[in-house]
Amino acid sequence: MAQAAAVAKPPAPPRRRRASATPRRLPYLLIAPAALLMLGFIAYPVLSVFYYSLRNYNPTKPWRNGFAGLDNFTQAFVHDPQFWDTLTFSAKWVVVEVALQLLFGLALALIVNQTFVGRAVGRALVFSPWAVSGVLTSAIWVLLYNSQTGISRYLADAGLGSYGTSWLSDTSTVFPAAVVADLWRGVPFFAILILADLQSVSKDLYEAAEVDGASRLKQFWHITLPHLKDAIVLSTLLRAVWEFNNVDLLYTLTGGGPAGETTTLPLYIANTSVDAHNFGYASALTTVAFVILLFCSIVYLRLSKFGGESR
Repeated sequence: MAQAAAVAKPPAPPRRRRASATPRRLPYLLIAPAALLMLGFIAYPVLSVFYYSLRNYNPTKPWRNGFAGLDNFTQAFVHDPQFWDTLTFSAKWVVVEVALQLLFGLALALIVNQTFVGRAVGRALVFSPWAVSGVLTSAIWVLLYNSQTGISRYLADAGLGSYGTSWLSDTSTVFPAAVVADLWRGVPFFAILILADLQSVSKDLYEAAEVDGASRLKQFWHITLPHLKDAIVLSTLLRAVWEFNNVDLLYTLTGGGPAGETTTLPLYIANTSVDAHNFGYASALTTVAFVILLFCSIVYLRLSKFGGESR
């Protein structure tokens, strides 16, 4: 009797479970409260500045408050020479500070990148000023520049200069004095970033360059600098923005004086809003400063080809 052979059926493939959307969305749900909170703290002040820039708003003169349109911007560009003076000084301050900080920061980074006895202590001393707050830095340099107990008195004791010299009160010396004070705190920022990038340069490149007979200068120009390009571009951009918005150091050192010689645009905005209570005009100046920084940042990144390959 012929018996039909039972053919074993292959097991049915497991059903693919539909991936739940919850696990994929869970990270976004977890960070959503913090993101919304940060967005509120950032977006609301920014939008408020744009809003008040189009209005006359002075709490001490409420009868003058109201819509102003572009009058505040016209006032800044046409009828306010102090705006142009402070903007010019801000540009000068940024260029001088960033250039000198980059130069000295690069030099310090190259020095502490070498192997020598006490390198750890040397690095700590180089980087320590960056840990000091801006107001405390200003207080330190105010004491150093004091005409009775500061550097000028000891120089006068040594026959260099005269007693009672106040570098922060003289229009010919206040700018270099303020530059030196900010250099003390700003140079470590560049040194830290550049040193961190120097650690990733392969030693084989320098060994191959030495075999080919390249000098130290050629190694620096063709190996070190191209490798540091993105770090230099990023650090100079960040520092330029910070220096443009520098208020605490100059306000504590000079208060914008003498005779307005060290008044930057942000310091002028602070005086206009806090002292004169003209928040509408100060908001317009802030909007102009924002547009200037945004435009300059975009142009700088485009010209420097940030993130591109270095030749």
